[in-house]
Amino acid sequence: MQVVIFDMDGTLIDSQFDITISINHVRQEHHGLGPLTNEFVVEAINRHQRNLPKLFYGTEIYHDSDRVVFEEHYHEQCVQNPRLYDGVQALLEQLEHRDVRLAVATNASSKFARRMLAHLGVAERFSWIIGADMVEKPKPDKAMLQHILQEFSFDHGCDSAWMIGDNSKDMEAAVNAGINSVFVTWGFSAEGEGDHVIDDPKRLLEIITANR
Repeated sequence: MQVVIFDMDGTLIDSQFDITISINHVRQEHHGLGPLTNEFVVEAINRHQRNLPKLFYGTEIYHDSDRVVFEEHYHEQCVQNPRLYDGVQALLEQLEHRDVRLAVATNASSKFARRMLAHLGVAERFSWIIGADMVEKPKPDKAMLQHILQEFSFDHGCDSAWMIGDNSKDMEAAVNAGINSVFVTWGFSAEGEGDHVIDDPKRLLEIITANR
């Protein structure tokens, strides 16, 4: 059995515009702050160590009132501008055709992940879509990946699995779960490290096929 676990934002889909719009909505409504750029928001999210409330809202902690307003706004906003990265649709179709088991492990909330992937017409291709709200600890902890592997009855002795992502947390999660890591450069981060580093979805298919 072969299992491929994808990160979502910055790996499968480009969601930066909607994330930024909703963050800026909270900044204006609750804090009277000016807008942040897409570039700043993406860079901040992908930092290995960061205090996002401080970076986005100027607060030391993430206040419940900010979270509620963000989630209410993002529920509608998240399906306005997302797009699949070039080549991802074909990649998913070809992996599915080869009977590769597909899943998503995202540090976003599972309700937004399902909504966005369904909007883009690919949600049904994944056996599991696991968000940070479904585990005690998000990536780089191995909890999400372990949950998915257990559901697939994955055997480390004879099966193969890959974590596909665009930041260090994805790569660390793969190491912590004892599976292969693949860093993609087409998303939110142009540079990174993993067992493999690829710049085109076709390269992932080559890696998977070579390990059949």
